[in-house]
Amino acid sequence: MSHVFPIVIDDNFLSPQDLVSAARSGCSLRLHTGVVDKIDRAHRFVLEIAGAEALHYGINTGFGSLCTTHIDPADLSTLQHNLLKSHACGVGPTVSEEVSRVVTLIKLLTFRTGNSGVSLSTVNRIIDLWNHGVVGAIAQKGTVGASGDLAPLAHLFLPLIGLGQVWHRGVLRPSREVMDELKLAPLTLQPKDGLCLTNGVQYLNAWGALSTVRAKRLVALADLCAAMSMMGFSAARSFIEAQIHQTSLHPERGHVALHLRTLTHGSNHADLPHCNPAMEDPYSFRCAPQVHGAARQVVGYLETVIGNECNSVSDNPLVFPDTRQILTCGNLHGQSTAFALDFAAIGITDLSNISERRTYQLLSGQNGLPGFLVAKPGLNSGFMVVQYTSAALLNENKVLSNPASVDTIPTCHLQEDHVSMGGTSAYKLQTILDNCETILAIELMTACQAIDMNPGLQLSERGRAIYEAVREEIPFVKEDHLMAGLISKSRDLCQHSTVIAQQLAEMQAQ
Repeated sequence: MSHVFPIVIDDNFLSPQDLVSAARSGCSLRLHTGVVDKIDRAHRFVLEIAGAEALHYGINTGFGSLCTTHIDPADLSTLQHNLLKSHACGVGPTVSEEVSRVVTLIKLLTFRTGNSGVSLSTVNRIIDLWNHGVVGAIAQKGTVGASGDLAPLAHLFLPLIGLGQVWHRGVLRPSREVMDELKLAPLTLQPKDGLCLTNGVQYLNAWGALSTVRAKRLVALADLCAAMSMMGFSAARSFIEAQIHQTSLHPERGHVALHLRTLTHGSNHADLPHCNPAMEDPYSFRCAPQVHGAARQVVGYLETVIGNECNSVSDNPLVFPDTRQILTCGNLHGQSTAFALDFAAIGITDLSNISERRTYQLLSGQNGLPGFLVAKPGLNSGFMVVQYTSAALLNENKVLSNPASVDTIPTCHLQEDHVSMGGTSAYKLQTILDNCETILAIELMTACQAIDMNPGLQLSERGRAIYEAVREEIPFVKEDHLMAGLISKSRDLCQHSTVIAQQLAEMQAQ
């Protein structure tokens, strides 16, 4: 059992950061008594109408285009079991335990309102497994993001009926083996249980929550890397002055400028004799507040949409016991999430773009810096091909920024004739985030090389701390060196350095 203080599933809003933190913490879960009452009341209403002659979708009918097929009352549990088994059609690698845990949490948020009609026994089993460190394993691909995330969610909840695989405290194992150890028999699903488990876009929203947390960190890291590049390049100060950004109604620009002022405060980089005398730096420096600020706006939009989605009911049909209604609806469609994920892909790609341009400028032989930041160019190539790597990753990001959410492929005999394709939006965003992090890591190590080769430069106090953290792992490149290992070390620093983490935390708190 988990010994971390439990999280109570109640009516409170949980942000993407809350959900990711909970998934990573090893916390236990329990239901608020008010939530227990809502779930139980709704399911009792489902049981009341399950045996009626009137058709109620997914309760006493088939699924999708089979919605007009009436199911005999004796087969209602079998119907739900068949749904999980037939819909577990995912392919590709198994996603991480972390993803499965976030999906599970978001599914519980949908259940808490009592509008799904799921049985309390099923919810309690999900929580019991969680508290024993067990969540279902998901095959990555197979959702079209509109009928609910049918295939991924079916895989996630197969273990409830003794099938599939589970993550058990970090180890991928057969579910039946783990259930036997825990002395848990497979559940007998109640009417609507299987539909409640597989309907909804919790899988998309889990990727959205994880992407939000990563993207928020990357926009802060981009500001840090830009500040180091400003000092290495002897860029001007004028473009980060507060009064400039007071003329704009985009607060995100002002936040970026504040970060750049804070990180470079005390440096003499703009006072050196080899600065650009016109103070007209390339746009990748001068327009950093505008470009980084725009990326922040996009990430803010992602955070808002995903937060709202995770705290909404994503299911179909919905149960309203107070008015004694079961209403079919479109709350299983993931278009909002798909749009937000694709928009984030564009924002993070452009953050990658401007970072790669600053890396290029640092290598261009301007402002007193040697070409390719190395002594004896010609004999040595220096950082020449480091920029090629950035360019290659950036090209991949640009291609992947083509939105998946503008496509739709009809399914299920045209019953589901418009889908979001948000799964593709989610997967490609992960690659874009990975590439952006590497591009920023390349900028950081290049900026530190430029700092060492900038005569007369005095760093700010914060810049000195960051520079020294880098130099503890990455030496000054005096002559040609195996660069791949340095790129890897720089990325590790961006992910794990306590000095960098402290600077990012302070920026995110401003």
